[in-house]
Amino acid sequence: MKKLIEVLKANKNILVIAAIVLALVILVVVFNGGGDGEDGAAVSDDEQRLQTILSHMEGVGESRVMISRGEDGIDGVVIVCDGAENIMTRSDILNAVSTALNIDKNIIAIYAMQ
Repeated sequence: MKKLIEVLKANKNILVIAAIVLALVILVVVFNGGGDGEDGAAVSDDEQRLQTILSHMEGVGESRVMISRGEDGIDGVVIVCDGAENIMTRSDILNAVSTALNIDKNIIAIYAMQ
């Protein structure tokens, strides 16, 4: 350990470069949210797949999906999308999500995007 300290004292440039590299790595992680999805929240495969399905459905438009999971499976699904004002579109979304995830419709909430 003493040798390492002596080498670092003798080569202060190495220490400065190492500190700069560490600072840059920390900045990249902080500004990129650690590789998470939008708003710093990770998007699961199921959420991404549902968003893709919904984006191809007539009348839905842009959408966001959140799946809440518990010990026994899916506890709830929240969908926010452009087309939620239309009752027929809401019904189509409800049926598609219920079928895709094999869950009851009463744990799916659909809201209009602002």
